Amino acid sequence: METIYLAGGCFWGMQKYFDQFPGVLETEVGYANGPTENPSYQEVCRSSGHAETLRLVFDPARISLTELLDRFFLVIDPLSINRQGGDIGVQYRTGIYYVNQSQRPAIEARMQKEAEALGVRKLEVELAPLANFYSAEEYHQKYLDKNPGGYCHIPRRFFDMADKA
Repeated sequence: METIYLAGGCFWGMQKYFDQFPGVLETEVGYANGPTENPSYQEVCRSSGHAETLRLVFDPARISLTELLDRFFLVIDPLSINRQGGDIGVQYRTGIYYVNQSQRPAIEARMQKEAEALGVRKLEVELAPLANFYSAEEYHQKYLDKNPGGYCHIPRRFFDMADKA
């Protein structure tokens, strides 16, 4: 099993989206790569410096890191700075945070492919080792399953992609 951390705007939609794919074994939303320990949602919303992030555990025999990143780039704007959809602020920045240095070449290759497809030199996607990750409050976990009408910047049609594949 491998783990990758993806920040793609509001973490509710990221979790709902990635939970559908075979090979994704576990997801958890939380706050990553900020300067303080164990921030609350209110602190994160007041620009604590943490990114709303999805911890994703996957089986690389069933879904590769590159496939996960392909799906990641379908639902983010990699040219936005501190924003996805209507969500604005440093906590909504996009990022790929790895815990295993061996993942970095695949991430860099996929980011380069995306930049070339967009005709830009650099994406506004933070690439860094995971510095820290703190689980979000329980009410945020699987939020869109508990609150199907909840706001999300990811279009709802993306939540059942695996069923249509």
